[in-house]
Amino acid sequence: MLKLTLLLGVLLVPAATLDLSALIAQLWPNESTGVFDSVARIPYSDLMNDNPYVDPFVLHSMKAFGFFYVVDVPDYSAETELELMTTFFGLPEDVKADTEIRAHNPANPNAYRGYCPGLDDIEATLQYKNIFNIGPHESRAPFFDNTLDSATEKLRYDVQEPNVWPNTADCDFDKDFKETFQAGFELRRGIARAFVRSMSRALEMPGLPSLFTEDEFSAMGLRKYPERRAVNTNMYSDFDGELLRELEHVDSTVTVLSTFENGGLQMLYKNEYKDAPNSGNDFIVNIGKLVDDVIDNELLSVRHRVKEVAFTRYSITYFLGPSFDADISRSMSGVLTEAGYKYKIFGEWIKDYLGAIELFYY
Repeated sequence: MLKLTLLLGVLLVPAATLDLSALIAQLWPNESTGVFDSVARIPYSDLMNDNPYVDPFVLHSMKAFGFFYVVDVPDYSAETELELMTTFFGLPEDVKADTEIRAHNPANPNAYRGYCPGLDDIEATLQYKNIFNIGPHESRAPFFDNTLDSATEKLRYDVQEPNVWPNTADCDFDKDFKETFQAGFELRRGIARAFVRSMSRALEMPGLPSLFTEDEFSAMGLRKYPERRAVNTNMYSDFDGELLRELEHVDSTVTVLSTFENGGLQMLYKNEYKDAPNSGNDFIVNIGKLVDDVIDNELLSVRHRVKEVAFTRYSITYFLGPSFDADISRSMSGVLTEAGYKYKIFGEWIKDYLGAIELFYY
């Protein structure tokens, strides 16, 4: 009945040719009893080309589950990304040190873009993960105007940090790593923006895409979660006692996630955590609370976590945030948002958010 209801909405969309059998096969590739079997699987080309038939499927998944999958991505290889990530994180520490953020390597002026090694310290850290952070900039203005004493204006400059890339003895690896993840960044950014456009149509919020015209602090994190040698008792869930690798949380902005074939990701559904299907060669898309507030909480910003697994786990997270000067104080209908009690623009919000992230991870 659910599939029929959604397909009736699709039939209202003008289309010269619409192969319903192929459409069903794409969106529901098999019949089983999994709780997330009805999560939409949206073909990449249709999402990117703003095909309106995808909107009701995305909308349903985002309201019911808080996430959906983007599938059939041409010229994309999750296997290649995973292989390059594994190689990078396996490099000697002194080689990776050249790309470390300034908290670990003062020679690198970047606070966020670059490599952040995890600390395998059960007592001092909650989560043990290594991160290589990539942003949208390869260069920026050569200097900061020191006459600007505003912390927000300084951050406007800081968020334009240029990326740093590995410089090893293997030139082919360095080239492949940089080009693959530059392309991966653009691919995920395109998916995130296409999703915003889809929601603006489905929710009849034409002003929504204008908040994302720039993405000065969008970020893609290559993540390695090494296998723990000892149990961190601080990582037991307060919700149900599960031992966790990544703490329970709700994101803030728009997320495009790759879990490859690594299990462990769980989504909260009807007050119970359920295993989410791996992304494989596809992508998982969800939103966070900040964006949900801006769209009047029309969708679900899903709470999720990663349970403890007995292997080293890799993933890639991409976050698309609003433009630095985007007004996040009011929702699309004009209601004061939770962030709006303290902040006017996204840049003001991100300043405090990044401070908290530095304390937690770096």
